[in-house]
Amino acid sequence: MRIVAVADTHLFHDELTVPHGDIFVHAGDLCRSGELEELAAAAQWISSLPHRHKVIISGNHDWAFVQAPEEARALLGGEVVYLQDSAATIEGVRFWGSPWQPEYNDWAWNLPRGSALAARWALIPDGVDVLVTHSPPAGIGDRCRADGYIGHDRSGCEELRARVLQVVPRLHLFGHIHQDGGLWQQGRTTFANVTTWECERAPTVIDFDPLTGDVHPVVVPPARR
Repeated sequence: MRIVAVADTHLFHDELTVPHGDIFVHAGDLCRSGELEELAAAAQWISSLPHRHKVIISGNHDWAFVQAPEEARALLGGEVVYLQDSAATIEGVRFWGSPWQPEYNDWAWNLPRGSALAARWALIPDGVDVLVTHSPPAGIGDRCRADGYIGHDRSGCEELRARVLQVVPRLHLFGHIHQDGGLWQQGRTTFANVTTWECERAPTVIDFDPLTGDVHPVVVPPARR
């Protein structure tokens, strides 16, 4: 199973070359300010992609899912799996998605660090193969500019990391922090900050074996223009 994952496209999606694969995953921040009109443009782009399955979560810029959730979900269409503290099993692979993040500024899906976030992450069940969150876990793919994209040089969620260490998914996809895209292996879990940094960075491509849980990053040559 080939997973093609992005995050933080922020309506720059027309500048992005999306490789073919089996499952397209968007780990949040499809929009800029988050109105339904912006989401409609992002949804039209997603519907044009050829992938058999599409999994989407919301991010802090995607206000439509907070302010008009029924209309927002309807815009995605029936072929898109939208996850919000919920699960979906696709071709035998169990996904779980959640949009929450440690609060900063006045964005969507903010929660204070500590018990409030821990309660959300406690919903992540055992047996998840692929975890998709907008926030990174603390210390992995969460390095910001020293001058403070969010106010300090590490912004990931400690409570999320603690829960991931308990659940041990084989793959954890996230975005949100534009400056620290990449992959890391810790124990049995592969962590991937799949940000495209407003499409300055290419999508992340991963081959996932549903039978063994093995994860293999794939380097896809850029498409010819």
